[in-house]
Amino acid sequence: MKIAVLTSSRADYGIYFPLLNALQNDKFFKVGLIVFGTHLSEKFGLTIKNIEQDGFNISHRINTCPNSDSPHAINSSIAKTISKFSKIWKENKYDLIFALGDRYEMFAAVTSSLPFNIPVAHIHGGETTLGSIDNAFRNSITHMSKFHFTCCEPYKQRVIELTGSNENVFNVGALSIENIRKLKLLSKKEIYDKYRIDLEKPTILVTFHPETIDFEKNEEYITTLIKVLINLNHYQIVITMPNADTRGLIIKKHLVNYISKNKNTIGIESFGYLGYLSCMKYCKFLLGNTSSGFIEASFFPKPVINIGKRQEGRVVTPNIINCEISYKEILNAIKKVENGLPLSINTQIYGDGNTSKKIITIVKKI
Repeated sequence: MKIAVLTSSRADYGIYFPLLNALQNDKFFKVGLIVFGTHLSEKFGLTIKNIEQDGFNISHRINTCPNSDSPHAINSSIAKTISKFSKIWKENKYDLIFALGDRYEMFAAVTSSLPFNIPVAHIHGGETTLGSIDNAFRNSITHMSKFHFTCCEPYKQRVIELTGSNENVFNVGALSIENIRKLKLLSKKEIYDKYRIDLEKPTILVTFHPETIDFEKNEEYITTLIKVLINLNHYQIVITMPNADTRGLIIKKHLVNYISKNKNTIGIESFGYLGYLSCMKYCKFLLGNTSSGFIEASFFPKPVINIGKRQEGRVVTPNIINCEISYKEILNAIKKVENGLPLSINTQIYGDGNTSKKIITIVKKI
């Protein structure tokens, strides 16, 4: 079976990792990664190098990253992606395409495949993120896909609602949970040697992405968050950079400026999945609006302060506090975390850590 795996960012590649290993080690499959989006951008860490170092077969490299973070640039990137992928689907025969998540790049690549009638297997459908235009892209990919691999039962039911059918909809759990179970996470010493981050210090892991529904408010939002961070000088703060979304660069500009002026703060352009999960393991809590605060953080479990509306609609476990992007509300949430949250979580909601095996078994049957 000839399979194309679409990867457009560090985030989806990290999630794919155990599935890619399983596919590559099974002679039933011939797998090629189609690498595009921010993977090929120096500005976002040129993360295609991580894929090359891991030894996976890259069948196509496509430069589709937008040249700015304006709505027009995002639209131009979508158009470019559709056009360039059309040539790939025309010149190459695939039995199945794997698409993960909800990014506009992923939406464009899948849209381009539709007239060619290539079956698409969508991973992480059925989720809801009301503060992001990704919500519409995710649901669109669901409607364009033939097979659906969701990470928990509520999301499976949502896909069934969207498609009007339970055919080819499977709750296989989250690849991220399998990743954490199988990866040998870095020790504190290894993290220090590689990133110069001393996790013996009490540390907050911060990731803040743009809210693409109300993108004109992103500068106000990041200014509020930085105002909070300035008052947390009793912590070491590790900040990972935002996605390539509308008005993401203004967020990055403010963060870089803040990091340059505060000795207790460290900025990381691209951790890589191993580095990011290892830092998550040892930090005191997460602060921001990343989806990893919902799935990966539940495994350890780790307290999470999820701010704003970007992730609104996801399943909320007891380790998560949702709050508005408000100076007072965020500080109050931090006090709640410091006073202790109920962290006994049944991570089985996201599966038992055998997701890639389940996906492969189903794909072989179909």
